[in-house]
Formats: sequence, C-alpha cells, structure tokens
Amino acid sequence: MNKKVFVTGATGYIGGSVALKLRQAGFQVTGLTRTDEGAVKLRQLGISPYIGTLNDYEPLIHAAKEADIVVNAADSDNIFAVTTLLTALEGSGKTFVHTSGSSIVGDKAAGEYASKVYHEEIIEPLPEKLARVTIDRTVLAAANRGIRSMVICPSLIYGTGYGIHKDSIQVPWLIELALKRGAACHIGKGENVWSNVHIDDLVELYLLAIERAPAGSFFFAENGEASMKEVGEAINRAFELGPETEMMSLDEAINQWGPEAAHFAFGSNSRVRSTKARKMLGWNPKGTALLEEIENGCYKK
Repeated sequence: MNKKVFVTGATGYIGGSVALKLRQAGFQVTGLTRTDEGAVKLRQLGISPYIGTLNDYEPLIHAAKEADIVVNAADSDNIFAVTTLLTALEGSGKTFVHTSGSSIVGDKAAGEYASKVYHEEIIEPLPEKLARVTIDRTVLAAANRGIRSMVICPSLIYGTGYGIHKDSIQVPWLIELALKRGAACHIGKGENVWSNVHIDDLVELYLLAIERAPAGSFFFAENGEASMKEVGEAINRAFELGPETEMMSLDEAINQWGPEAAHFAFGSNSRVRSTKARKMLGWNPKGTALLEEIENGCYKK
C-alpha cells in the first residue's frame, strides 16, 4: 500500500508544492484546508482535502493518526498545531517534517552587511525569533518520544510553486513595490545578504528527507546568496526600470510591510549553509540561480 501523507499548508506555496510532488511520487496525500473552495482546488490536483484549521485539536489528532507521514508547512510559529501533531504521533515511529525559516538567524541589520554564516550549529536567536527556535527544538526533541521528527529550514525561496498558490513572498513583494515606485528598493544600503533556494530544489529536499533522514535532523535549505541591493538591481534590469535602486528607511519599510517583514524578511542578514542536506541526504540543488530567475525566468511572465 502507498504511504499516506497529511500536509498542513497544502493550499500554500511550500505545502502545496510538496503535496503535489508527493502525490506525483505515488504517495496518498491529504491536505488541510480551511474552506470548501480550497477543498475543490485540492481535489483538482489529486489531493484529498481535509477541512479544518491549525487550531482544531481533534481534527488534527485524527488526521495525523491516519497518516504515515505528517508534513507541517502551514505556520512555523504555531506551537499549538505542532504540539498537537506531535501528541498524535507519539510512540508511533511515524515521520514528522516541520517547516521553519532561516529568519531565525536574522539580525535586524537594517540593510547593513554582516559576515556571520550559520552552519546548522546551535542558534541563539534574537528575542523576536526565540519562540520559533523553541518550536524547532521541540520538534527535534520529539525524536526521543518515538517520532521520526525533523526540521527543514528554508532560506529565501523563489520560483513558481506547483500547487494552488504559485508565489513566494520576498521577491514578488519587492517586484510589486518596484513597479509601483519605478525603481527597485532596499532598506538602507541594501548590503544585507540572504541565502536563497529554488522551490524545485526545496521540494526535492523534502522528498529526500522523508526517504532518508534520521530522527532529530535539522536541515537548512540554500543554494547561493545575494544582497538585497543585488536583488533590486536584477529587478531593475528585468523590468527595465533603470540602473539605480532606491534606498528606503526602516520606517518606510515598516509602513510598507509591517515590522516583522521589514526587520526580518527585508532588512536582516540571513546567511546559512546546507552542509548536512548535501552530505547526509545527497541533496544536489540544480535550480536556476536567483538573479537569473528574476531577470529571465518566471517573474517576467
């Protein structure tokens, strides 16, 4: 019998891409959705819908117990959902894959460069990211509770998703603002650097982790890095907006995107390396590089 997978965030960018790829690989996939509309769209992709939310205890317990593998790709910061899913899986030996995000190493640099690169060592995050790191640690510790638990921590994700929701956050938001203002923007000098990963490569990492990763594993996902100024320059070239990017103040960015996104999605450094994924799983990312994708790939459609 094909293994059963329950995916939260199945209508989203990461979860939808992973869910569809798993179905294509022969898994029986059930996806969590809040709405009847989402259920219809999931069925059209060959994914069985399960209507509920991350805050519904009994439905989450039931769905997790019915599955052989649970992939949480809906909300990196929802401790209730994570603890509920872990409760359902405790002692079963089943697989639980939790999705984090590399903003956990963010530094609130406001566009300034930082040289620190993280190699999957123990992280001491800023207070704003402590809750997320605590969830990651809870998932990893569940390996001692009879769960094959693991964490995948993507960096800046780009490229076209496979499922219902096709777009990531950072690059599309930057493009939208650039087209509105007539030039790409970055916070301060824009010298802050983010590692990045193509959605194709990220999805492949999920499949490899499900197949090969030992319990208690943590994997960063990256295949290159670029500064926000370099991203802005690529956007300008792609949309013929001229050679110069524009600086925006942190206050402007907060007004545009809110404090969380301004500080941690656009103003910080988030530099990581996927050493373990490459060595332990044989992950070999091949996706188009970020700046090339912006200039000549999916974003020009």
